[in-house]
Amino acid sequence: MKVRNIIAALVVSLCASSAAAQQFQISHSAAVGNPKDTASLKFAELVKERTDGRITIDVGTSSQFGDDAESITNIRLGTIAFSANAQGATSGAVPEIGLFGLPFLFQSLEQAETVMDGPVGEKIAAAAEKQGILVLAWWNNGIRETSNSSKPILAPGDLAGLKIRTPPDPMTIDIFEALGASPTPMAFSELYIALQQKVVDGQENPLINIFSSKLYEVQPYISRTNHKFESTPFLASKIVFDSLSPEDQDIIRKAAIEAGELNRKMVREQSEELYAKLQEAGVTFNDVDPAPFVAATQPVYEKWRAQYPELVDELVAAARQAAAQ
Repeated sequence: MKVRNIIAALVVSLCASSAAAQQFQISHSAAVGNPKDTASLKFAELVKERTDGRITIDVGTSSQFGDDAESITNIRLGTIAFSANAQGATSGAVPEIGLFGLPFLFQSLEQAETVMDGPVGEKIAAAAEKQGILVLAWWNNGIRETSNSSKPILAPGDLAGLKIRTPPDPMTIDIFEALGASPTPMAFSELYIALQQKVVDGQENPLINIFSSKLYEVQPYISRTNHKFESTPFLASKIVFDSLSPEDQDIIRKAAIEAGELNRKMVREQSEELYAKLQEAGVTFNDVDPAPFVAATQPVYEKWRAQYPELVDELVAAARQAAAQ
């Protein structure tokens, strides 16, 4: 009888431990070694360590758990817990997030980070929460450049007639339409093959993405247009997050911010380092006069200000204040 009681107690204990243990997934579209991937792995490591293994997180690199748009749907449904997502894809559910990508809004990564961490970032996060999406931290994806396979781009007129892949992001589409290109929305996971097969002529991305996904192999020209900033909103499903204990919620929030600090550090360090590495790989860089690009994209501000007048004005004011600091 005593043996049976001991076995029963062990079974109950094991069941309780199993019930307490939770395993989640985090999705992103970046390649191995990209700051987004490295920071996602750091987040998973911190959560496992600080919950004593009660919560483990699998990282789905290179869209293994779905591309960015699919991940937004899954986040809202609660079928995936976390995503180091893309600004463009997230703006499909939360258009306000796309405002961080207003053309030529930020001149440096530090300026953008200051604004994201301030009151405007909080307002945009609140808009996301209404859609079942929690922004646990604002990570960084860099300032975007334009590449193509046929010629240097030195002025907006050089983009005329070129098919430029963009994310499925209304802001980026608006920018390249204003510049005279033919924007072609496409998932990042499809981009390399589309460039290789010349389905599109060019694309726009931070140097980090161009390097880690080897886009430079099929894009010999990169113009340093610096046309927009790209955040990496680090997201959680509100359904999943609300099911966790307050203690675990706190652990996860702090881990997201700490992993985000690693992400930001890597992006800042690599942004200039990669300029030399890409030149060594055979890329021709072109510096551009930003003035005609800025002038050509002013209608983008008018369009978005008509939809979000107060938020656009707050964002522009915050960017100017951050630049002056």
